[in-house]
Amino acid sequence: MPLDPQAQAVLDQTAALGLPPNHTVTPTEARANGKARPKAPGPEVAKVEDKNIPGPDGQIPVRVYTPDGGGPFPVLVWFHGGGWVVGDLDTSDGTARHLAVGADCVVVSVDYRLA
Repeated sequence: MPLDPQAQAVLDQTAALGLPPNHTVTPTEARANGKARPKAPGPEVAKVEDKNIPGPDGQIPVRVYTPDGGGPFPVLVWFHGGGWVVGDLDTSDGTARHLAVGADCVVVSVDYRLA
């Protein structure tokens, strides 16, 4: 089965950067490489809000995405991937937007502390 052309384009753009695999570099280098990788912007949503919620060791940044429409909406809490080493609110912005629009729900994206 051939790969979807959009997926192939992302893979080609990433390969063109010449970045080493994350498992071969330090966490700091992996984070910098992640920010250099291409990101899809995601669809427009009605509202995006950056907030902080209290945690046991201080404030936890979250970004709340609200889709168009009158609601009430269900809520999806999103923890970005990255093996607890890479990723943040910005690197998962497009994914969170797609989730909000595609699932017609409020998405709360959590920016947890990395290892």
